[in-house]
Amino acid sequence: MAKTIAISDDVYQLLSKAKLPGESFSDVIRRGMKRPLKLSDTVGSKTISKEDWERARAVIRNAEAETRKKLRKTLS
Repeated sequence: MAKTIAISDDVYQLLSKAKLPGESFSDVIRRGMKRPLKLSDTVGSKTISKEDWERARAVIRNAEAETRKKLRKTLS
């Protein structure tokens, strides 16, 4: 059964950017609830905002730093 929910304009824009071709907004929300949004979820579907790009770049940099730490620890 379908339900109607109210969301703010900025949340609508975020959902719209995360929406893949042929995907419903329910699918976007369901996918988002299963795992964190990845850069690959938005790239290619639409142009992402500078803020989203900066956030994604920060996540990637942090992951790279953690990987380097683990490698150094393993190789020591």
